[in-house]
Amino acid sequence: MAAMQDPNPQVSGRGLEKLKAAGIEVTCGVLQEDARLLNRGFIKRMTEIRPFVRSKLAMSLDGRTAMASGKSKWITSAEARADVHRLRAESSAILTGINTVLADDPALNARVDFDVKQPVRVVLDSELNMPVTAQMAKLPGRSLILTCSQDDHKQRALQNAGFEVYKLADKNSRLDLYAVMNFLAQQQINELLVEAGSVLNGALLAEGLVDEWVVYMAPCILGDQGRGLFHLPGQTTMEDKKMLKLLDVRQIGGDLRLTLEPLARIG
Repeated sequence: MAAMQDPNPQVSGRGLEKLKAAGIEVTCGVLQEDARLLNRGFIKRMTEIRPFVRSKLAMSLDGRTAMASGKSKWITSAEARADVHRLRAESSAILTGINTVLADDPALNARVDFDVKQPVRVVLDSELNMPVTAQMAKLPGRSLILTCSQDDHKQRALQNAGFEVYKLADKNSRLDLYAVMNFLAQQQINELLVEAGSVLNGALLAEGLVDEWVVYMAPCILGDQGRGLFHLPGQTTMEDKKMLKLLDVRQIGGDLRLTLEPLARIG
């Protein structure tokens, strides 16, 4: 009995056919939807040559992710932050942008009370502004910088500091996000967790590259000068709104965790 056929084109059901040819009765499709949910990252990589992309966001009751100064520690509760580390532990890689690194110097590791293979850390840095002193370069595991800069001097300095640096295609002098996703698929990344600011989150949303959002909402008010969730400069009318489907709501500590997916293909 098999839950589903392997989506890998190099396999493509040939194992099942061999069993049938040998006279073995084969049943395929048992608990198939459960299997697809469990393996959605691998399926996405095999069928679309990109990872399953989950974006984690934390916001106040009035939809703000940080104060105008950029300070955001901490909006959510300790329980919610622990839940984020569980998400990190389940991910193949964590993606952020250079502005988040410059503001927070994040570790981007999974701090959990069980053994886990640390996710690959990925930073989008079009101009190679990453400090060689960033803490993630000193942590166990891989730290990747994806860039479209041609500055070989900066690249060598970052490589000497412990980073892997890869040059990818650009789009309007910024990294082409489709090229980023294809590259990560080639790196065997099945599930990608995005922890970024409004600019990168807005760009990923606009390009239709996010498969799921996990939003932690805290019972606090930051005011109308705080920073929003998504930077979407081209969205000016109600007809431009992006519709999402609410999949789950549950309480984590004193906060709410909302899980959403695109209502329809965005982009």
